[in-house]
Amino acid sequence: MRIGIVCYPTFGGSGVVATELGNALANKGHQVHFITYDMPVRFDAFSSNLFYHEVVVSDYPLFDYTPYELVLTSKLVDVVKHEKLDLLHVHYAIPHASAAYMARQILASQGVSIPYITTLHGTDITLVGRDSSFEPVITFAINESDAVTAVSKSLKDDTCQYFNVNCNIDVIPNFIDIGRYQKSKNALSKFSYNRKGNEKVIVHTSNFRPVKRVEDVVHVFGKIRKEIPARLLFVGDGPERHRIEQMCRDLDICDDIQFLGKLKAQEQVLSIADLFILPSETESFGLAALEAMAASVPVISTNTGGLPEVNEHGFSGYMSKVGDVDDMATNALRILKEDKDLAQFKKNALAQAKKFELSAILPQYEALYERVLAR
Repeated sequence: MRIGIVCYPTFGGSGVVATELGNALANKGHQVHFITYDMPVRFDAFSSNLFYHEVVVSDYPLFDYTPYELVLTSKLVDVVKHEKLDLLHVHYAIPHASAAYMARQILASQGVSIPYITTLHGTDITLVGRDSSFEPVITFAINESDAVTAVSKSLKDDTCQYFNVNCNIDVIPNFIDIGRYQKSKNALSKFSYNRKGNEKVIVHTSNFRPVKRVEDVVHVFGKIRKEIPARLLFVGDGPERHRIEQMCRDLDICDDIQFLGKLKAQEQVLSIADLFILPSETESFGLAALEAMAASVPVISTNTGGLPEVNEHGFSGYMSKVGDVDDMATNALRILKEDKDLAQFKKNALAQAKKFELSAILPQYEALYERVLAR
């Protein structure tokens, strides 16, 4: 198949999943064309079946805000025609699904048929999508899609609740390449860190937006640190980082906290971690938690959104109510205090991650593509 993938080329979950999906499809022999404004973070530039088409956005004095959706639409029309694509797979509803719809209509007027599949990832529905100014467009673009997928049952339920859409939505969960994370764990990590004695390493990864409740990570870590030697590693960056750095200073725990910024190879940090904390207000899936488990790292998370579909309470980690930092700290210490308990939770975390192995999820997408093309 010749497949066009539209995504955000960033560190966010939707972009990572879309890119890893494209890489895997290319490895299976499909020809995959990425259409976006920048090279995706995990794009495998050495694959002979992968192609990148840049959406060039120019500045015009007439526009306060450049109309990216229209530029993307024109690029989709061009790539579909000249690369003879079989279908488009767009990740994240805004503005990709509506651009795909417009491209499909333009191509139809020229005698070219191109179906498009929309994958919903989370905040395109639960945050941005619930803005009344976007709702009519999102509803229309979803209903006009030839197929729609959601990364969790929770997200499917939210979509059906908040939008007047056809709820014939396939749930295809996010996936993980276990080998990538285990290889990093079994090799000498390139990440420069010297563990002090029996110090436990705790990691949090996010885009530091308010919905991630990063301040709860600091509070939980402070309680852990009072009981056992520990170090906290932050991976990522975003609007809340300055406030979190100030919290560390106010609590006088900065010596045991490191901010590593955005990293392409997060698995190198996870390879030395003992625990991962994800206290988000909401997560439509929780890809960061799955990545941690793929590196044999147990997870302390909230019980919101799609997280209960990923993190099994009492097995791969523990879940708590949003904001309950006392319970999170208690659960973290249950895992960390005894080496035998930690070893068992690490083993369980990997077993849980294997349920989302790429080899199990990829055929679901291929079957969906074939179903759409057979119509």
